[in-house]
Amino acid sequence: MGAFHWLKNPKTSNNINNNNNNNNNFFSSVTNSYEWEMKNLSSNSERTRREGKERENSNVDQHEQQHNNNQMEQDEAEETDRARCDWDFHLRTVVCSRASSTPAASDALGVIEFDPSDSVLATGGIARKIRIYRLSSLLPDGGGDVTVLDHPGAYDYYICTPAKLSSLRWRPGSGGGVLGSGDYDGVVTEYDLERKMPVFERDEHGGRRVWSVDYSYWDFNSVMAASGSDDGTMQMWDPRCDAGECVATVRPSVTRTSPVCCVEFNPFGGPLIAVGCADRRAYGYDVRKLSDPVLILDGHQKTVTYVRFLDGRTMVSSGTDGCLKLWNIEDARAVRTYRGHVNSRSFVGLSVWRNGGLLGCGSENNQVFVYDKRWGEPIWVRGFGPTGSPSPGLGCEKGFVGSVCWRQAGADECTLVAGGSDGALRVFVGTRKP
Repeated sequence: MGAFHWLKNPKTSNNINNNNNNNNNFFSSVTNSYEWEMKNLSSNSERTRREGKERENSNVDQHEQQHNNNQMEQDEAEETDRARCDWDFHLRTVVCSRASSTPAASDALGVIEFDPSDSVLATGGIARKIRIYRLSSLLPDGGGDVTVLDHPGAYDYYICTPAKLSSLRWRPGSGGGVLGSGDYDGVVTEYDLERKMPVFERDEHGGRRVWSVDYSYWDFNSVMAASGSDDGTMQMWDPRCDAGECVATVRPSVTRTSPVCCVEFNPFGGPLIAVGCADRRAYGYDVRKLSDPVLILDGHQKTVTYVRFLDGRTMVSSGTDGCLKLWNIEDARAVRTYRGHVNSRSFVGLSVWRNGGLLGCGSENNQVFVYDKRWGEPIWVRGFGPTGSPSPGLGCEKGFVGSVCWRQAGADECTLVAGGSDGALRVFVGTRKP
């Protein structure tokens, strides 16, 4: 292979130089043009970016402004719709044991129930007595002063029971003549109030405490009953049978051992029964098929102690997590949570006044709370003063309100009865504000 040599011809060199100059001019021109185009493109891109950034900032500003406007409108709406009390509540009557200035633990009231006529109420608790009161004797005619009564002078009569009572319920179709009870010994008993004696007894929970008893309202021709117990079961039975024939036994909890703390049939009719458990859930069952729940209401952080139907579509539950919850039973959705009362270990009562959409409950700081179903904070709070004192008080650290019950009658006037660990009954009357 031969060597490659450059020719040293001046002419050729000049031609090459000329060509190089021309090429340099060409590339310089192209380069300058390219640089100008690149600068122009860069300038356009920068301008586009600036304009895009400005539009973005403008959009953000508009979004923030819209958000602020929406927030202001929401705040104004909340301010306008903030929890308000449409009722004037006042204490009308205190019923206590005047013979003892120091209430004993055995006086504690755990349950209060109005009869279907809303003219008679029954109470029970640790004292192993069912006391029957007429509302007319608890609300005597007179001025606005608080009336203080002694228990023996206020009740019509009482029935002694063999055990402490945790639940009372009037049997439908009996004309207010039969009252069912559940006790600490695991026994369900029905009492004939005219004869003042037990007429039915059922002991199928193995001696474990019965927390709740209720009767069905679905078909008065075939009244069914249910009880919930510490044994982890909800049992349905037929009270027309002497032995209380068991229709079904349900263990709602996944663990199958969590106590059943409350049961309630839908008072508006239909086959639904609600069950509250210590596993932090409430369940809904169709009584025609009890194999599986049709509703599971999961939202409480601790034991569900009470369930109450507010209307045909909603239900209220109470838990020892210190809150009440309103549920839509059509889709098992939690609609609202109510907080304000204190409840971490005890049964403090839960009652709903369906005509007015009000919820009542007790509290472990010895106060009674009223919530309007529309708002999550209480609209009215009243402390239980010393026994026998009409003073509102601020509550008592050693006592608690353990039972409440609304009278269902009325639309512009309501009556709430509350019972405390001191054994005293307090009757509150509310009138709708003009």
